[in-house]
Amino acid sequence: MSAPPRVLTVAGSDSGGGAGVQADLKTMLALGVHGMSVITAVTAQNSLGVQGAWELPVEAVRAQYRSVVDDIGVQAVKTGMLASAELVETVAELISGTDAPAVVDPVGVSKHGDALLAASALDSVRTRLLPVATVATPNLDEVAQLTGVRVESEEHMRRAAAAVLGYGPRWVVIKGGHLSGEAVDLLTDGSEEHWLRAPRHDNRHTHGTGCTLASAIASHLAKGLSVPEAVTAAKEYVTGAIAAGFALGGGIGPVDHGWALGTRGQAEAG
Repeated sequence: MSAPPRVLTVAGSDSGGGAGVQADLKTMLALGVHGMSVITAVTAQNSLGVQGAWELPVEAVRAQYRSVVDDIGVQAVKTGMLASAELVETVAELISGTDAPAVVDPVGVSKHGDALLAASALDSVRTRLLPVATVATPNLDEVAQLTGVRVESEEHMRRAAAAVLGYGPRWVVIKGGHLSGEAVDLLTDGSEEHWLRAPRHDNRHTHGTGCTLASAIASHLAKGLSVPEAVTAAKEYVTGAIAAGFALGGGIGPVDHGWALGTRGQAEAG
């Protein structure tokens, strides 16, 4: 049997399983691609927050990437937590030499507000990582970090998109999940626009939404969809995952990556 499309996540490990590499691999499995990983950092993390984070040496990140890409190959790459300027620059260099679309989730802080990227690394994200991105997927806090543009309404999202595109990604998804009202995202390459809307679900268990969306986009790109098709399908997947999010621990629970597979319902029935 032939192998399914292959997607590589370059991100941090979330010991609680709701975000990071763990969320990425669950998303990839659910969407029918073969997920592979390059661990950039290890976190001690649960539903209440991040209690500690330790980045891996650059040589370990580079060795993992080369090991996978040189033997197995990839049809898409997704980046998440990169922690430091040195890691950002190393990953950007590796992606630039890889013939596959790259989805860059410029992770700055966790769902609980814990810093996951050194302030000194922001310029490297702007000048080295965003220019090699096929699609960048910042949320509104990350837009403000990277560009200084503060989005308080849908009208501001175009200005935010233009500011991010100024750093060089081919497409950007400005995620409006932090706005009130329906959940609206703007996908644009500077010439065409796609406004993606979904009902806002009354569910606080949304840990891992950013990782999940970026991984879903990468998965659909690996399967040959265009960027607008991939982002639209990814939005539908993450909306369902949010609706099915569940309580875990004493804080914010994760989205349900297997919602479309019906795996949790089957397990409970069994």
